[in-house]
Amino acid sequence: MRILVCNVNTTASMTDTMHRAAAAVAGPGTEILSATPAFGPVSVEGYYESYISAAAVLDTLATWSGPEIDAVVWGGFGEHGREGAQELLDVPVITITEAAAMAACLLGHSYGVVTTLRRACPQIEDQLRLAGLLERCKAIVATDLGVLELEESEDATAAAFATAARRALDAGAEVLCLGCGGMAGMARRLTAELGVPVVDGIEAAVKMAEGLVHLGLRTSKINAFAAPLPKARPGWPISS
Repeated sequence: MRILVCNVNTTASMTDTMHRAAAAVAGPGTEILSATPAFGPVSVEGYYESYISAAAVLDTLATWSGPEIDAVVWGGFGEHGREGAQELLDVPVITITEAAAMAACLLGHSYGVVTTLRRACPQIEDQLRLAGLLERCKAIVATDLGVLELEESEDATAAAFATAARRALDAGAEVLCLGCGGMAGMARRLTAELGVPVVDGIEAAVKMAEGLVHLGLRTSKINAFAAPLPKARPGWPISS
């Protein structure tokens, strides 16, 4: 099985972070591939960058020339574009936003999201509402760290996350979600420090993708995600 993890920004070091987190939880026989868009923003922190990154990631998938893959992980928390990939492909396409929130709903009655900047919070709220997952979200809280700042110091990121997490817990959250792909790999440390489950969307998405592939399930093509017209669909090594 091959799972492609797509970064939504052009920062290669962040792609590497997500790749390592995905590979660390991948089961035997699962190969993790990763991709960085050829154009777009170096970080995605709001609507403007998100729409540009959606086009960039879709272009990355549309021009993919690597080996055949069995599932895609969309590595942006709250970012747009996943539906376009589901229309383009017939393999499972899973966003870390929905993967983290769905996993959190299995671990507690309510959950909270701790993310980067405050301007990212409304976008995440929109995506959770669209996915039908907002009702059980008690808080979406910002650390006030930019996406690229997450790479400067894991200790500083963990401290900022813990401070923001307490606000989410005070609001009633019982489980916390890492609200950015750049936070990948920190869940176990933060779970131990905070004493509550902390879900890493990259890790959750990989395990969900593995499960769907093992079950032989693919994206439905009878309505919302019916394939685009042939002239809009290049040759694919991905979809059958």
